[in-house]
Amino acid sequence: MSDDESSIDTAGDSANETESSKETDSPKDTDSPKDTERSSRSRPRWLRRVKVVPVVLIVLLLLSGAAATVLYFTQYRPDKQTDAGVASAVVSSASDGTVALLSYSPDTLDKDFAAAKSHLSGDFLSYYNQFTDQIVAPAAKQKSLKTNARVLGAAVAELRPDSAVVLVLVDQSTTSKDNPDPSMASSSVLVSLSRVNGKWLITKFDPV
Repeated sequence: MSDDESSIDTAGDSANETESSKETDSPKDTDSPKDTERSSRSRPRWLRRVKVVPVVLIVLLLLSGAAATVLYFTQYRPDKQTDAGVASAVVSSASDGTVALLSYSPDTLDKDFAAAKSHLSGDFLSYYNQFTDQIVAPAAKQKSLKTNARVLGAAVAELRPDSAVVLVLVDQSTTSKDNPDPSMASSSVLVSLSRVNGKWLITKFDPV
């Protein structure tokens, strides 16, 4: 064999080895659709749904947040429940209740007590019932006690959506069988109120 033929054979062998190496190193064909579907079916159901659950949670959170925002601005907004109109209503309820509590006459006790009770609520209402029955009514009838109160001024000390405290300055005159000339007395009272069925009612009455 000549040198030229030997070179050709050697070059041919090298080309065959290179082409064989490429075939060996070439990547495998991708999985067929059937293999992909089979692999997906073989996964647990919870794993296939793992991407769906976070989306549902996000939607629910957004909906609940929107509902809370609507309720806050339409029903529970604190500044709307403690604005100037509410403060005026609280002062009016405290003033009217104070006058009713401190004004009575021996001739109209039942009517006067009923008017006062319409401004009260809770434990203070129970206390007032007991106090008027056991102390005020007997003294008023025996001594012909008559009292008349008027509010000189009132201001909100605390105001929340369902509770309030009002400082009331009151002037009270008292007459009796033994002292027919009115005796005057001024005092300050902290009147605590609660909103009950949309109405402000007195729950505490503390002289200061």
